[in-house]
Amino acid sequence: DLMATKDPLIMNFVFTTCSTICPVTTKVLSEVPGKLGQEGSRMRLISISIDPENDTPLQLKAYAKTFQAGERWKFLTGRPQDVRAVLFALDSYRGDKMNHEPVTLMRPPLSKAWVRIDGFATPDELVREYRKSIQQ
Repeated sequence: DLMATKDPLIMNFVFTTCSTICPVTTKVLSEVPGKLGQEGSRMRLISISIDPENDTPLQLKAYAKTFQAGERWKFLTGRPQDVRAVLFALDSYRGDKMNHEPVTLMRPPLSKAWVRIDGFATPDELVREYRKSIQQ
């Protein structure tokens, strides 16, 4: 249901006990809507836990609060097999949470095409990619 929106969407994968990649990519995501100005007020963000065995909804809520996540940012978990299926479908499964890589997926408004950004991106780079994708 969250994906069935006409709003722009940015998604990443995290786990709450990660001390390397996840805090960095989550902080970057937290800055993107503000850098988009008025456009950013429509932005939806989704962070999916890659550690569903340990990341409870309560832990994800506390993690979201750390990054001042607003109403339009959802932190999700699910059954391990469902999370794995999503990771496989988005070519982001690396076998183990400790092997995860930074990846950001972005879908412009009214589009079915996803833009994939592998590696660490700055908020400005994500904004540039977003603006480039909506012009296509």
